[in-house]
Formats: sequence, C-alpha cells, structure tokens
Amino acid sequence: MSALWCRMGRVSAELPEYAERVLDVAELIPPGRVMTYGDIAEWLGEGGPRQVGRVMTLYGSAAPWWRVVRSDGALLAGHELRALEHYRAESTPLRDASRAAREADGHLPRLDMRRARWDGGDGAHV
Repeated sequence: MSALWCRMGRVSAELPEYAERVLDVAELIPPGRVMTYGDIAEWLGEGGPRQVGRVMTLYGSAAPWWRVVRSDGALLAGHELRALEHYRAESTPLRDASRAAREADGHLPRLDMRRARWDGGDGAHV
C-alpha cells in the first residue's frame, strides 16, 4: 500500500501489503484465542508459517502478537513472561508443562492448542 502505516500512535514507512494482511488477521483473533503462523498463512491463502513469522518479527509489536503462536503451543522464546501475562489476563487456555519441560524452562506452561486455537470463524477474510 502506498499510504503511511499507523499503529499505536506511531507512523512508519510503507507497510508491505502482505504484512498488512497478516496484521489485520492478528487483530481479528479474539482475546483468549490464538492462531498459528501456518493458520494465518492458510487463512490468507498466501505465504507460509515462516513468512507470517517474519512479518510478526518485523511489524507485529503493535498488534496482539501473543495471539500468533507456534503450532506446538510453546511460548514465544524471549517473550514468555510477557505473553503469559496476556494469556492469563485473557483467560487463554493453558496446559501445565510436562515434568521434563518444567525442569528445562522454569515451569512455564504451554498453550492448550485444542481449546485455544481459533479457526477464523466469524471473521471476514482480509
């Protein structure tokens, strides 16, 4: 798009069209629900999980980034505690970490993907 991009009061240079579409989907995900990188790519009918991940890395800080997740339900490395705060505030379904995982990553839970995953229903395609 040729227009300036504005999120959270910041204006930046042009946002690539694909990135804008990914962020629009992220904004549609209801509180307490998540979509995987692959879910978003499939929903858009374009790109793949890596492309969606790259968009979220570069442009996703002003979007609800914690709702775009890995398919295994692991919390985003380096942002686990911030994400966990959002999940708890939004009552996002979580699973207790396995014994091995508790020892490895400090007792962090994972997302309960079966219950938390949103299929995009009731959202207009972007």
